[in-house]
Amino acid sequence: MSSTEFKDYYAILGVGKTASADEIKKQFRKLALKYHPDRNPGDQAAEAKFKEISEAYEVLSDTEKRTKYDRFGQYWEQGAKTSYTSSNTNSKVDFNTTDFSQYGNFEEFINELLGRFSTPGTGNSPSYSYQTSNKNSYTNSNFNTNFQDFNNYSAGTTKSSEASITLTFAEAFRGTVKHLNLGSGTVKVTIPAGVKPGTRIRLAGKGQQNAYNQQRGDLYLNVQLSPHSFFDFEGENLVCEVPITPDEAVLGSAISIPTPDGAVNMKVPPGIRSGQVLRLKGKGWSSPKGGRSDQLVRIIIATPKEISPKEREYYEKIREVRSENPRDSLKNISL
Repeated sequence: MSSTEFKDYYAILGVGKTASADEIKKQFRKLALKYHPDRNPGDQAAEAKFKEISEAYEVLSDTEKRTKYDRFGQYWEQGAKTSYTSSNTNSKVDFNTTDFSQYGNFEEFINELLGRFSTPGTGNSPSYSYQTSNKNSYTNSNFNTNFQDFNNYSAGTTKSSEASITLTFAEAFRGTVKHLNLGSGTVKVTIPAGVKPGTRIRLAGKGQQNAYNQQRGDLYLNVQLSPHSFFDFEGENLVCEVPITPDEAVLGSAISIPTPDGAVNMKVPPGIRSGQVLRLKGKGWSSPKGGRSDQLVRIIIATPKEISPKEREYYEKIREVRSENPRDSLKNISL
């Protein structure tokens, strides 16, 4: 592990490693007043410094997080001396039963510690990403240019977070229960039936923690669906494409159509055109409030690429006796 990957939060705040909670809080308030974006508009360096000291305080102000951070620092120093790399599975450094070798670098460790990591789901676990909502991060209308109200500002600020959760069509249609590991613990989430791409689910008090008052904001789950081989969305309705043969298009037919809760028979009227849409009422997506939308069936006439000699014979006979020319309307077209 490269030493440049480790951030010394004590040095960032300008306190010693034995500093008390009150000393850390006092120093954070001092630096936050100095580097706050409201006091340094357009200064990207000050904004970066403010984020850095806020991150440092969020870790060092929490006893459990500070303890883990101190242990990770020991692991980092030991790893630097032994030229340890995360791929070396034969040499793991363990402090107080915490195996820090699972982290490839400091950033992975701190992201998990602060609950802002992203992890692809496996098996029944959803995939989700975690990020802080900028609109609620360290902003308050009471924070004036004289910085007289910093105490109220800090105590009242909470950080809402947003995450993306990916579901299958079946999970979203019927509803499901997921267990999300947010770093600070596992939370059980009940997904109601009928959620769609773009649906937001609010988990009160499960967002990022305020570094100053230790209160948590809300976590908003943005629902995404894994692509389905047959179904897709068109507004509130489901949409699908179904191929039919030329003879079914000419003569009409009754064909079986998959729907979310099983196949149904649908009549195809004679003379249907490729691309025409038929509607199955009440067979679309379920709604959290009850009821169903429609399923739209887009018809595609599938021209066979290979035909038998007998089929060719009949197609040639049809061509000989065909009474309609679909290109008649093109005869008088010109620039």
